[in-house]
Amino acid sequence: MPIATVNPATGETLKTYEAMDEEELDRRLQLAEATFRTYRTSGFADRARLLTRAAELLDEDQQDIARVMTTEMGKPVKQARAEAAKCAKAMRWYAEHAEALLADEEPDAADVRDSGASRVRVRYRPLGPVLAVMPWNFPLWQVMRFAAPALMAGNVGLLKHASNVPQTALYLEDLFHRAGYPEGCFQTLLIGSGQVDDVLRDERVKAATLTGSEPAGRAVASTCGEMIKKTVLELGGSDPYVVMPSADLDRAAAVAVTARVQNNGQSCIAAKRFIVHTDVYDAFAERFVAGMKALKVGDPMEDDTEIGPLATEQGRDDLEELVDDATRVGAKVLCGGHRLRRPELPGWYYPPTVLAGVTREMRIHREEAFGPVATLYRAGDLDEAVLIANDSPFGLSSNVWTRDEGDVDRFVRDLEAGGVYVNGMTASHPAFPFGGVKRSGYGRELSGHGIREFCNITTVWHGA
Repeated sequence: MPIATVNPATGETLKTYEAMDEEELDRRLQLAEATFRTYRTSGFADRARLLTRAAELLDEDQQDIARVMTTEMGKPVKQARAEAAKCAKAMRWYAEHAEALLADEEPDAADVRDSGASRVRVRYRPLGPVLAVMPWNFPLWQVMRFAAPALMAGNVGLLKHASNVPQTALYLEDLFHRAGYPEGCFQTLLIGSGQVDDVLRDERVKAATLTGSEPAGRAVASTCGEMIKKTVLELGGSDPYVVMPSADLDRAAAVAVTARVQNNGQSCIAAKRFIVHTDVYDAFAERFVAGMKALKVGDPMEDDTEIGPLATEQGRDDLEELVDDATRVGAKVLCGGHRLRRPELPGWYYPPTVLAGVTREMRIHREEAFGPVATLYRAGDLDEAVLIANDSPFGLSSNVWTRDEGDVDRFVRDLEAGGVYVNGMTASHPAFPFGGVKRSGYGRELSGHGIREFCNITTVWHGA
């Protein structure tokens, strides 16, 4: 993929960029290494001041950067503004909480005496330059949930962003520069995917984090495993949304629509598989399909648009292939099901779609549908609901709708996922750990768990 801004609402290429050559890439890696030597010794108060200033600037830039994101990847501009606001919130959260999250820990006094020490401390120290390989779907938020904790921990950041959001990527480097960070604390590397392996193998890079596809995660994990470098991977999901008989159906169906189509359906934590108890299946399906049909598809720059174009033409084609495969094998289309062909919408649009009668033989049952396509499953009882929910190679998050505490206990115990959201939709928050299991990856972002991922956890032992 060329490094370029291509407006997905029109298909027009607006701006192209040349990839950095080896000399420039080496200069930036040298700068990151040199900057880390001094930045790592800065205090939490100084780091918090810088991150808070960056949050203030982001708030001031919200309207402009939202329009850039929408131009580059097609999300409704109202959602783009919300994404920028969410990033600023997370930055302030880490500025306020990082020092406490990384405070020295004192083991139990009896264990200290038993070890023969007079004192033992556990200290969190930064690792060094960390490479972040990030996707286009939340071009600010995906980066910030790495950058804010990494910078507060004393690391420096290197960003290899998706090639279709170069303006957003360059904005992020400029944002931290304007906030007063030392040169080299956060750098955007305009490089192609073919150059990532070389960066990962460079001894100056100490760790890596990736949000993206399973093949990309395998490649990064393989190289970092060979080089013995720490990684955190978030590789997408096909989250279940389970509705049981005791659920508030009106609320469950309304939230289901938002949970599926947020960000034009291009969200790792979007609910994708809707598993409904047979006793309420028909009533839920009627409400859900009606809500999906009512969504406004249109120009993402208009505030009342609810569904914009998919980010890339290939993404639209891939989604279409999944739907076509399912219908060939017997899935029933309850709404949508074909790409939009409207002269006023020349870009890469796909309508809100609901498929019923999905079986294990269909690709969409086991592959992630990255767009506004939902699959409906009928479950005869709680056991079958759990079985269907876990019948996926992914395990990022999950949603459960029930008023029965016994149901809740069972789902929390048995669902194979990094999160269980009861009577609500999955959403990330800086205070809560975020990540998955199975092919959704490993490690955690956000919260204290996230800020400690790229720290050297050091035992400091003092003799008696």
